[in-house]
Amino acid sequence: MKQLLFVFAFLPMMVFSQSNFEKAEKLYEERKWDQSEAIFKKIAQSEPTNTKVLEYLGDIAGHQKSWDDALDYYGKLKKAKPSEADYHFKYGGALGMKALEVSRFKALGMIDEVRSNFEKAIQLDPKHIEARWALIELNLQLPGILGGSEKKAIQYSNELLQISAVDGHLSRGHIEEYSKRYTKAEQYYKKAIAVGNSKKTYQKLANLYANKMKSPEKAKAVLEEYKKKNDNN
Repeated sequence: MKQLLFVFAFLPMMVFSQSNFEKAEKLYEERKWDQSEAIFKKIAQSEPTNTKVLEYLGDIAGHQKSWDDALDYYGKLKKAKPSEADYHFKYGGALGMKALEVSRFKALGMIDEVRSNFEKAIQLDPKHIEARWALIELNLQLPGILGGSEKKAIQYSNELLQISAVDGHLSRGHIEEYSKRYTKAEQYYKKAIAVGNSKKTYQKLANLYANKMKSPEKAKAVLEEYKKKNDNN
């Protein structure tokens, strides 16, 4: 009987919390960050270990470019669930963004931790696509003396190809474009189109033509081809 009374006593609180969560989630989907954050923070006061709430708060902080807050939330998530790959990936991403806003000297001391979090995400989830994309970008952007390596970027691109052919071709195209090998980039983007046939794949090729190869006519033709195929489906 006491157990039953206990359930009834806390039932209204549970319903209220669930109702608030759904409201905050809806506001988040509408990109109303401030309103969503206020509700999630209120829920967190009574449910400090609710990982979904903490993740939303971390994501909101990221959207608002409040990297210290994002790191605080993602850090708590990593501690609560160290085997969750996404938490390491998001922590690494937030740390990487913070590194862009501090002095170059301070940023240098953060690079290894950024990389290790992305690598941990892959270790925990061998099919983690986003972490590989992040490592590709990291290896392209960093000079060799700091651990950057096109060879490593290509290695992660090859791994992506085994997991998702579209991501594999797109990432290799991105590497070739970054290195100004535009003809090769064109070939890989065309392969991505052949496999994925998505707006993103067509857009990448169109952007390459328009912005790098100075061929606006080709860019226009690519987008018209996508529109034609899409209209026929």
